[in-house]
Amino acid sequence: MESKLVKWGLKNEKEGCVSVTNRDLIKKISENLNKNDPRSIINLGNGDPTPFPSFKTTLVAEEALLNSLHSNSFNGYPHPYGVSIARRAVANHLSGDLPHKLSEDDVFITSGASQAIELLLTVLARPGANVLLPRPVFPLYKARAELVGLEVRQFDLLPHRDWEVDLDAVEAMADDGTIAMVVINPGYPTGNLFSLEHMQKIAETAQRKGIIVIADEVYRHIVFESQEFKPMGIFGSLTPILTVGSLSKRWLIPGWRVGWIAASDPNRLLSTSGIIESIQKYLCMTSSPATLIQGAIPEILERTPADFFDKIVVTLRESAEKCYRLTNEIPCITCPTKPQGCMFVMIKLNVAMLEGIVDELDFCCKLAKEESVILLPGDKNVLSLHILYERNISL
Repeated sequence: MESKLVKWGLKNEKEGCVSVTNRDLIKKISENLNKNDPRSIINLGNGDPTPFPSFKTTLVAEEALLNSLHSNSFNGYPHPYGVSIARRAVANHLSGDLPHKLSEDDVFITSGASQAIELLLTVLARPGANVLLPRPVFPLYKARAELVGLEVRQFDLLPHRDWEVDLDAVEAMADDGTIAMVVINPGYPTGNLFSLEHMQKIAETAQRKGIIVIADEVYRHIVFESQEFKPMGIFGSLTPILTVGSLSKRWLIPGWRVGWIAASDPNRLLSTSGIIESIQKYLCMTSSPATLIQGAIPEILERTPADFFDKIVVTLRESAEKCYRLTNEIPCITCPTKPQGCMFVMIKLNVAMLEGIVDELDFCCKLAKEESVILLPGDKNVLSLHILYERNISL
């Protein structure tokens, strides 16, 4: 019996180990914290802004949730694709930035963006299929793709070009087995923002290769300076765009677990190919976000005042500038580009300048032990940290 069971488990067949996610990394690094250190832990690895007083959701969201509760209309099971008024509200909200109008049928409500990622990679998985992921990438994409048997091929984001996609690499690695490529904009964990011209080149490349673009826009409209966010769905007429979004970051309510998938596909290729039907079937076999929360979505999207978002962006911009300036004053660390959006910044670690440090994970573990500060390690001696704005914290 034992010899059979050892073959089981949530394992990556190539590496013989569990695929790594941010939660795995934070757990591993946190185990190194000195329990006798009287200082408060500064967690710059957690993508949840809500523990910090500067990041509190709008009163509109709180009232919307209460109104949903008191209406007595959202106590039952929701439709598997999402409550109708919620899907319609998301469609209307997204359509304001698009050249074509989305309908309720183009939107599927999910339990946060994480379930949306899980769903899309699962329904696109086929024997011999591969998916193109950026490097660096939100680790959940790689872990989920490997779990469902999708071969992962990674293209670089180019720091010397403001983290643009290496489109030559995409052209070279995409083949008949490639089903989709993932782009994250505003960029996690790089903090960049793609130009409209570069986004068009991404869509044109995907069109030539006959692949879907999964556009992760969780940090939608969280951009700094004079930058302007444009959604990838603008180019849905070139190639099908499946947009992943959520209320988590922009409204500062990640624990409410509400996200969506929106199909920008005026040519209806996703429908004729059966991909939309596969999404629908998957949703019929999985749990939905709480109906109560879905009932609050229309009011949240329609009534939140612009000054709430403006205040959050100003706070994040000030913090990003502080992170950029101070990290570049540290001899062993460089930040290649000032963050243009998102809630994270990526920095390069020069291990050769550090005594007794093996790699980026070793650095993070020892930093946690010595200073009670948690950062996230990446690949090739890079680190990412969550942009905070607490006036009593010196980075």
